[in-house]
Amino acid sequence: MSSPRPRRAALGALAALVPLALLGASGPATAATPSAWPEPAPVVSRIETADPVVFITIDDGWYHDPAAARTLLDRRVPASLFLLPGAYSYDSGYFHRLVDNGPVRIENHTVGHPDLTALDAAGQKAELCGARDAHLAEFGDGPRLVRPPYGVYDEATRTAARACGAKAVVTWTHDLTTWGQWSPPTPELKAGDIILLHFNETLEQDLERALELAGEAGLRPAPLRDYVPE
Repeated sequence: MSSPRPRRAALGALAALVPLALLGASGPATAATPSAWPEPAPVVSRIETADPVVFITIDDGWYHDPAAARTLLDRRVPASLFLLPGAYSYDSGYFHRLVDNGPVRIENHTVGHPDLTALDAAGQKAELCGARDAHLAEFGDGPRLVRPPYGVYDEATRTAARACGAKAVVTWTHDLTTWGQWSPPTPELKAGDIILLHFNETLEQDLERALELAGEAGLRPAPLRDYVPE
């Protein structure tokens, strides 16, 4: 009959190894779970800053107005263009001129402009990563900001945005888009406000109005991407 001492020693050594084994198993497993990565992107409707700046953002991209392009270029407006790939597929030169000759940046507005909250997580990721890939292929610069269509998002949107390379989901502070006979109210702009416009028939006048309101408030347009932290 063997002595119990070696057996007790072996059991003690095994017990000492169990916590180490559990630690080794739990570390990588936790890092790989969907809840731990990617961390959802923050949602930004305005920027907290002491700088005297506002942010001009322009959505969609279907209407290619030469006068609006001249305003953006002549006044060196660092606008964020949240474009749909289909809106430049038939006339990419309009936006290449803006990107190549001015301080604008191309950002992510999905592929097909759906209500993202009506899609599952895989569908949202396909919309956002698909637009990212199209923008990168066309302009050589991947978008870093996401604007969900209609400003509607959920937790899956935030996670998909981060997985597709965005550092923030961006909504807006003031919508200054004119639609038909409807004209938006005149806001009192403050530092850090994000202004929403659209590439429609009234973009030139809406852009001029936004720049005038900013000037009256002692504010200047600034590049939004530079003010959103990593």
